[in-house]
Amino acid sequence: MDIQCELPDSNPLDDEIRELLQKSKKIAIVGISRKEDRDSFKVAKYLKEHGYQIIPVNPVYEEVLGEKCYKSLSDIPFEVDIVDIFRRPDAIPPIVDEAIKIGAKAVWMQLGLAHNESAKKAREAGLQVVQSKCIKIEHAKLLKECEENK
Repeated sequence: MDIQCELPDSNPLDDEIRELLQKSKKIAIVGISRKEDRDSFKVAKYLKEHGYQIIPVNPVYEEVLGEKCYKSLSDIPFEVDIVDIFRRPDAIPPIVDEAIKIGAKAVWMQLGLAHNESAKKAREAGLQVVQSKCIKIEHAKLLKECEENK
């Protein structure tokens, strides 16, 4: 199995990412870990501390950070704004398919992750797509900037 990471073919502009982060409230973290040293845990904790509802998605856990953990995106019984992916590149296509199926508004592939074919499919289905960027870093950069300009 070839697990090569691609470079993103495109990404939204900073203003579009800022708007996405401002409008979004519910973020599913696919591939979250309960290990505190893992990026998925750190990002989820940061997002929760900044007012987002995090929705852990990992079939191994019952709960993470005090939130019910779902086995898959399809098991989440409410709308999701952003699907934040912390999985290997070969796992991205079925996650994107599921994100489209549940009506998510955006798919976010964490830093180092990109899958252009899946990104294209998501965009064609009307989802915003961010590839190979850390949602925590982008939030800190773009929304802190916003607060300073008030």
